[in-house]
Amino acid sequence: MIDSFIDVLEQFPEGLVYVVMGVALLAVARLAQDVVTPYKIQVQLRDKDNVALALSITGYYLGIVIVFLGAVYQPSTLTADGIFTWGFTSEYWEDVLRVLAYSLVGIVVLNVARIVVDKVMLYKFSTEKEIIEDHNAGTGAVEFAVYVAVGLVIAASISGEGGGPETSLAFLGMGMVVLIVYTLFYEMSTPFDVHDEIEKDNVAVGVALAGNLIAIGIVVFKSVSGDFVGWSDGIAGFLTYAVLGFILLFVVRFAVDMVLFPKVKVADELVIDRNLGVALIESAAVISVSLILLFAI
Repeated sequence: MIDSFIDVLEQFPEGLVYVVMGVALLAVARLAQDVVTPYKIQVQLRDKDNVALALSITGYYLGIVIVFLGAVYQPSTLTADGIFTWGFTSEYWEDVLRVLAYSLVGIVVLNVARIVVDKVMLYKFSTEKEIIEDHNAGTGAVEFAVYVAVGLVIAASISGEGGGPETSLAFLGMGMVVLIVYTLFYEMSTPFDVHDEIEKDNVAVGVALAGNLIAIGIVVFKSVSGDFVGWSDGIAGFLTYAVLGFILLFVVRFAVDMVLFPKVKVADELVIDRNLGVALIESAAVISVSLILLFAI
């Protein structure tokens, strides 16, 4: 026990560097978002109590932290015995600079990707108008999920050994395509118009879509993360997990309808009753299955 306590004390100063860096990156992320948004974020949050924007920004910060953790957790910080190597060595500072570089690039990519994904996923209306003018919490929930899902894709693309910037960009692009395709598939497989319901301030539908986006983000994380051992193996593994994820999430949505709510239709609860509780349960179910896929397969 004493040895473990000493080990913790020895590792704490080096780990504290990453804690400070993480907080500093959140500050940089806030400044970056201020630059790319045409409205005053603090005015919206402080003076107008804009919950929809608060949801979006919460997802943004979580996405940044996910990218940061993806950069921190690299095999280069481990010895052959699987034990973390700490100490203010030249290798340690190289790792710190690498994490900083990856995280800063991640902030840029996250902001750009969110704009692209918004235009493709919620293409029937202006997300900015819905969040800033209408305070649409359903749209805010979707943007929350987009940030988290994109953060997972970025974190996965920079994790593991092997490859280089070109492989990270390639798998990042493939992961983004899966997010977009799944969103389109989700809308096609529902008996209602997702865009129309969200634009009508249906928070339940927005939350249900958000849960599915986070779930597919976890699936993409599983399909992209790991060591790069070659294009053929990498792409084959990516496609396998992506297809399995699509099938599992699709099946789970029907299972929620039949098993958890046998006397009602989930679609009716979401659209007619705008039942936020049902939306949360569906989201929990699909996210739970994606987590099982992440850790068990």
